[in-house]
Amino acid sequence: MSTEPVAADSRQSRQMARQRAITEAVMAQGAVRIEELAERFDISVMTVHRDLDELESRGILRKSRGVATATATSLVESSDIYRTGREKREKEAIAIAAMDFVEPGQAILLDDSTTVAHMAPHLQSKSPLTVITNVLTLINELRGARGITLLSLGGEYYNWCSAFMGRMTTQAISNLRADTFLMSTAAITDDIVFHQALETVDIKRAMFDSASRRILLVDHTKFEKRALHALAPLSAFDTVIVDAGTPDQHVTRMRDQGIHVVVAPMRGVAGVPRGRSARGEFEH
Repeated sequence: MSTEPVAADSRQSRQMARQRAITEAVMAQGAVRIEELAERFDISVMTVHRDLDELESRGILRKSRGVATATATSLVESSDIYRTGREKREKEAIAIAAMDFVEPGQAILLDDSTTVAHMAPHLQSKSPLTVITNVLTLINELRGARGITLLSLGGEYYNWCSAFMGRMTTQAISNLRADTFLMSTAAITDDIVFHQALETVDIKRAMFDSASRRILLVDHTKFEKRALHALAPLSAFDTVIVDAGTPDQHVTRMRDQGIHVVVAPMRGVAGVPRGRSARGEFEH
């Protein structure tokens, strides 16, 4: 009896375990030098490169100039896996506040943001509801949900955001008219919504144009980041929902411009100063 299949399975299991460990290490720190990963896991630099090439092809991590990174830059968005683990409490608070803008009988568009993803468990409370999305994780979570009519948008699948995008997707969106579009973004600069990926901007813009009402969900860290492609000014949204950690200067400035701003309360977290997390650390 040949032992080759057993040996191959063993190698594959070790590789998968190693790649999970590398992913966790990079996501915990945001960025780690490749030489440090080789030393930490007692493997060759070449093995680290091979693992990172595979993880990059799956949209989980990136490597550049000898560094493995999970964090976003002004040109590249981080993977949805990494973003899902960031500012969870803030995103949940914002998502709950956003449910006030969803009514039974509506058709709503949901984008690929991890903030909007926090709305999924609450949507059945507003049934009957038609949900339109290009996001595979949302489609999987909402399929079979009682009272939810699910319209999935196809196209080219992008691993890094678990979403379908491209011309097929935008054309499908252009044939729809929804009541409300709920979205987030990567960065806000000069009171304009920006994102790193032009493909994502095209999808969000198509959804924006196909909805009667547009709601923007953003946690306080988005005011500290930069991205390349402009999507729309904050004043173009009917409502901007932020978390309680958003500095007063941003909230006041938006309201002075006539923007309807909702500050989502941090349920179960009392006495947290604005700009700080419950741990007392400034979030980045």
